Amino acid sequence: MSYFFQLVVSGIVVGSIYALAALGFVLIYKSSKVLNIAHGQIIAAGAFIAYALTGWVGIPIYLSFLLSMAITFCLAMSVERVFLRRLIGEPIISVIMVTIGLMSILDGLIFLTPFGSVNFSFPQFLPQDLISFGGVSISWTQLVGVIVTALMIGGFSWFFKKSTVGISMRAVSDDQFASMSVGISVPRVFGLAWATAGLSAAAAGAIIGNITGLNFETLQAFGITVFPVVILGGLDSIMGAVVAGVIMGVIQQFASGYLDGNWGLNGTAEVLPYIILLIILLFKPHGLFGIHEIERV
Repeated sequence: MSYFFQLVVSGIVVGSIYALAALGFVLIYKSSKVLNIAHGQIIAAGAFIAYALTGWVGIPIYLSFLLSMAITFCLAMSVERVFLRRLIGEPIISVIMVTIGLMSILDGLIFLTPFGSVNFSFPQFLPQDLISFGGVSISWTQLVGVIVTALMIGGFSWFFKKSTVGISMRAVSDDQFASMSVGISVPRVFGLAWATAGLSAAAAGAIIGNITGLNFETLQAFGITVFPVVILGGLDSIMGAVVAGVIMGVIQQFASGYLDGNWGLNGTAEVLPYIILLIILLFKPHGLFGIHEIERV
């Protein structure tokens, strides 16, 4: 029974990171209806910036995490300003194609640095002993990652529901022309959405890098892995990202622990979440918490 609960705890840890990474997709989609295909590269960039500030510049790791989020915030806002601002009002597919091109550009730039081909790891700054309770163990790194993730998700939820900027983002998502008619700056909202998504991506990248190490292939693949999470939860739902992230994390851990571990199968942890996603979408096409919009003509 303790093995079962160990897999549940591990799934919650993984799922919480999925949820934080998925927030970047949700933030951009809620305001602009655009899927950012380059999100995995932004996650990797945030993690590598944090490592560079700590390992090369010598800044304390706690401060480097905050600085990496601030830098990635500005980087994502600059990307939106330079590459995407001119596409406001254009077909969504045009914007998505630009994000695909941006993904290739960021891939090339990262491969020009040492981070593209060498594995790194953050210096140890937390106790190495495990926290055990009821036969279940969790590392300090995982525990801190879950706590930081919970705080950020709570902060983003409040931001969208209560803050003026968050309400403006929701309004722009519903109707850009109506938002402009009441004085909301759509370009400013788009820029803030991308910047905030970059901030959450940097946080997710730093947490992933601390748990798994800094590997470019792993970090950029994480951006693709959270696609099922975003779709399952609902593309425009923060709560959906949280719930779907935990569901996917637990499913993966069960598949890895029981199917791969006991039955000798391989790769079920990567495949099973997509199978579950397809089954759920047969009954909930807009995801668990997605909004089904009805247009009246």
